[in-house]
Amino acid sequence: VDKKHHAPIQTLSQRWDVWLTHPLWGSLIFLVILFFLFQAIFAWAGPAMDLIDHLMASLNSGLRKSLPGGFLTDLLCDGIIAGIGGVVIFIPQIALLFGLVALLEESGYMGRAVYLSDKIMNRTGLNGRSLVSLIYGLACAVPAIMAARTIGNWKERLITIFVTPFMSCSARLPVYIVLVAFIVEPGTIGGVISKQGLVMFGLYMLGAGAAIFSAWAMSKMLDTKESSFLMLELPQYQWPQWKNVLLTIFEKTKLFVLEAGKIILIISVVLWVLASFGPTEDMLQAEQIAEKAKVEQSLSEQDYENVLAANKLEASYAGHLGKFFEPVIAPLGFDWKMGIAVITSFAAREVFVGTMATIYSTGSADDEATIIERMRNEKDSLGQPMYTPIRSLSLLLFYVFAMQCMSTLAIVKRETKSWIIPIAQFMVMTGLAYLVSLVVWQVWG
Repeated sequence: VDKKHHAPIQTLSQRWDVWLTHPLWGSLIFLVILFFLFQAIFAWAGPAMDLIDHLMASLNSGLRKSLPGGFLTDLLCDGIIAGIGGVVIFIPQIALLFGLVALLEESGYMGRAVYLSDKIMNRTGLNGRSLVSLIYGLACAVPAIMAARTIGNWKERLITIFVTPFMSCSARLPVYIVLVAFIVEPGTIGGVISKQGLVMFGLYMLGAGAAIFSAWAMSKMLDTKESSFLMLELPQYQWPQWKNVLLTIFEKTKLFVLEAGKIILIISVVLWVLASFGPTEDMLQAEQIAEKAKVEQSLSEQDYENVLAANKLEASYAGHLGKFFEPVIAPLGFDWKMGIAVITSFAAREVFVGTMATIYSTGSADDEATIIERMRNEKDSLGQPMYTPIRSLSLLLFYVFAMQCMSTLAIVKRETKSWIIPIAQFMVMTGLAYLVSLVVWQVWG
């Protein structure tokens, strides 16, 4: 019997709701579900990702061996395939993310999560419906911001639009996966909990925490007497329609790959050109330095090719661009190569992996090494590993908070009919990202 309303509990949905909508137990169950989601992303997708990674590396190596050497072969292998390979490898994890979110929606649980969060959301200046936008933000901020149209209160809708990009979208996922590998080694706690999955869960909670805190701060600045209430009909629990789930996985993954692929293909080709060519004098000097090192250090042919490739990359137009921005990002622990990736990522976050794949393909003669292996072999000016746990954490936290999505800024402008909000959004998020990375590197670096 429902003691509060003195009414008998008749349906299975009502029995489950006693626990799933309980202020304490319901919240704990929701956190457990989210924790399981991120554990699954690492545990289940790992083998498929490893397979795709090695297939792309083998394809690159095979094409280079079978095709005649020259400009077009280098463009295909080091530019196009290296860049696109940085996206294709993450299809298993992205598909899992979309699939698990679709299961929550199809089962009827998502409505309970909205109801459960309404009181908490109201305390931070949001609405229970804001949770829909925030959860959609785990996939993509663009439809998540559009979903805020259902919020009638203008203040709550504006705050929801402003803070939703803090949620870690699927475009951040490839960046997280690569950099988490340098912070914690693969393994489990108690044979069950993935260490990398635990760090991933923490990153998503960090983004969510930033969204909630920002919403609270904005609610204090936008003080109004207007209040709102949530009216929501909770659907019956049901078995998911697997056809709908599979269709969602296919459509969302296809959209992500095609949209990301277009941007990455263009940027990868442009970046490869910038990384392969440079001022004539600088490129000649790079060759002379490599020749001198070969003689003085008795380098093998393989070592000489690596030194030559690295020197020519630094002398290239891409190298000059990275060097130009290096003084700004050096306090964060980033070098000029990371700077190139950060700059290109302002078009879209997922470009980071494609950029790193292109940069390290151009600067290395090892065609079969994966992007993580190439980054792991990268050395700093002192000959120490470049991607230390602290430097990787600094870079990772920058991507957690920074606004790096032109599409999101465009949709915010359209929804708010003003450039003031997207400009403020860009400055606040990127400023916070810079500050957090600065503190991490200066204190622990």
